[in-house]
Amino acid sequence: MFKKISYALGLIFFVIFAFLVLKNANLSTFIDTIENRTFDLRQSILINQGHKKPSKDIVIVAIDDATYEYILDTYGEWPLPRDTYANIINYLEKQSPKSIVFDLMFVKSLKSKNQADEELISAFKKYKNIFTSMNLDNQSADLRTPPDLPEEMSINIENKSKIDFHQLTFKNCRLILEGILNATPNIGIINVSRSDDGILRKMPLVVKYKDKFYPQLALRVGLNYLGENQNSFEIDKHSNFILGKRKIYLDDDGSAILNWYGPAGTYTYIPMYQLIKAVKGEKTEMDYNFTNKIVYFGTTAASLFDIKTVPAGKIYPGVEVQATYVNNIIDNNFIRKVNKGYTIALSILLALLIASVVTRVSSAFAASMMSLSTYLIYILIAYYAMKFENLWLELVYPLIFSIGAFTVAYIVKYLIKSRDFEQQYILATTDGLTELYNHRYFQEQIRMQVEQAKRYSSNFSLIIIDIDFFKKFNDTFGHQSGDAVLRQVAQTLKKNVRVTDIVCRYGGEEMSIILPNTGKDEAFSTAQKICERVASKKFKLTGDKETHVTISLGVATFPFDGDTAPAIIESADKKLYTAKNSGRNQVK
Repeated sequence: MFKKISYALGLIFFVIFAFLVLKNANLSTFIDTIENRTFDLRQSILINQGHKKPSKDIVIVAIDDATYEYILDTYGEWPLPRDTYANIINYLEKQSPKSIVFDLMFVKSLKSKNQADEELISAFKKYKNIFTSMNLDNQSADLRTPPDLPEEMSINIENKSKIDFHQLTFKNCRLILEGILNATPNIGIINVSRSDDGILRKMPLVVKYKDKFYPQLALRVGLNYLGENQNSFEIDKHSNFILGKRKIYLDDDGSAILNWYGPAGTYTYIPMYQLIKAVKGEKTEMDYNFTNKIVYFGTTAASLFDIKTVPAGKIYPGVEVQATYVNNIIDNNFIRKVNKGYTIALSILLALLIASVVTRVSSAFAASMMSLSTYLIYILIAYYAMKFENLWLELVYPLIFSIGAFTVAYIVKYLIKSRDFEQQYILATTDGLTELYNHRYFQEQIRMQVEQAKRYSSNFSLIIIDIDFFKKFNDTFGHQSGDAVLRQVAQTLKKNVRVTDIVCRYGGEEMSIILPNTGKDEAFSTAQKICERVASKKFKLTGDKETHVTISLGVATFPFDGDTAPAIIESADKKLYTAKNSGRNQVK
């Protein structure tokens, strides 16, 4: 029972301590950073295994380094004239793509001619499957007055969760061409959600601006692909964004955690210059059918600075992040992270399991290996949970709890062993009836006292005590009364000596006291005091009876009465018998 209580108290203490420590914001951020890296590692392993295949319905038209060079050589500057995009749209629409998506912002530009802008605006008006992007920010109103956005851009959300979207709420935005804003509702936001370490693992589904919700570009594209034309959505109490039959889990800040399909270049890439050439009727290597494809336009050239760091790679084009986002919507493939409450519960269960292993296995090495194996099994479970269920089981908190439980269990186990050893030692050295030290302990101590006295040229004394007429007493009152007297005489001896004196049961009704660093006169005085105290005391017997007993005592002192343990014992024993033969109840 003591062991169970000790382990329980130890683990409860550890859980409370861990909770208080982990509440520290900086430590929590540090742990979350490490946890994010474990997510990256799992994603990398799954990518290398080719577990998930990217959609063949997504193609990226890249403004890559070759295209950027071609644009500078052909047009003399960047960005491209807007009518070039209009011509590309008209060319692609002949092949009936599912959607044409620009991960580009067509903001007002002094370089762009009005006629070119009008042609692009006309293309947006003509086709309903063209999408483009806009970015929200927190620029000061001194720079630009926060504009009102068209009502058609916003969506309605019934938020039943605890997510408040404060991290995804913005105060300002830079408008794209007014003609595009008025021509189409297919405008999505391209703000990103980076972790504290700068790595992009998740993306907002929606953002807030002027108390309204605006969808991500990829969400608009995904809805179009799925044929979902709804404009009102629900976020349930479990933080799931309801999208038809799909449920997209939102993290604490309101972002969806992406599941990655591969390193940069996973999707079909077509350099944009080849498409420009095809539009012009020039010879090109491009041979691709865009029918029913999601055609994404975006920059991949290093000099155009739309490069992200993601779990799938340190250099990852922003347009491919968008493609991955849409792919997750198509496949219903987002990662769902187990919330902190369940994580702590799992951590405690794992800690209890490891503590149980430590307490039950006697070998420290075996217990360590079994505890390590238990955690490794949990890692495998977490890996396969992400592989087959898209479930993110945290690894760091369970590791902290496991190490803590392992440590606490070993400390408690050590303390219990120490206590058990102490109890066994007491049992081995103590007389069960009188609770005095036993004869074996007496012999060890008397030898030790002789050695110390010889080494330091000091004295010690020995008193041997015998209860007078004890056999007759037993015959008269019975052995139970005799035992009661033995116990009470023993307690009287202990109360009338120093803490450093060693009181033992020598055998039968005989007891002894070893007095370290004690000369003959002081030992005799102590013996005389004990003799008088015993004689004056009333001893309780069974049946509420009381009686007086007396004792006889023999005192011997090293080295005057002997220079070895047997000699000292023999001398004290002879003096005891002298006291008994001289009338008892006295010291010799």
